[in-house]
Amino acid sequence: MTQLNKTRAEFRNINAFKDLTTYRLPPAGWVSILHRVSGAMMFVLLPFIVWMFDQSLSSDISYETFTAAFGVGVGGVPGWFFKLVALGLIWGYLHHLLAGLRHLYMDATHRVSKEFGASSAKTVLVLALGLTAVLGAKLFGLY
Repeated sequence: MTQLNKTRAEFRNINAFKDLTTYRLPPAGWVSILHRVSGAMMFVLLPFIVWMFDQSLSSDISYETFTAAFGVGVGGVPGWFFKLVALGLIWGYLHHLLAGLRHLYMDATHRVSKEFGASSAKTVLVLALGLTAVLGAKLFGLY
């Protein structure tokens, strides 16, 4: 057994309160978990997506209601909250798309090394957050 193996902590019985707080998840693990979270989030918010699509296409009056919801709000819910939910959907869609493409690429090319997994995971995280920031700035009227 080498010196490196002796110094690494060995988790056999994981205590959720003690061990999970100190566990460092690699970038590929974060991408995998966030891929599932983004998919679940898009599924749960599907009624909001359908409402936005319906309001934006039905008529001129419904489109005005749609734009007013993001401006001043609807039914006591402020407009910034609708924008925040839409921003979450933007991130969810972008992350789910990019992580899915990463998984498909790794499956198709059999590039499953630890180095490629880490670098492609970091790329997915940076691209998803960067594109979300750009589209979020447009959503909140910064440009």
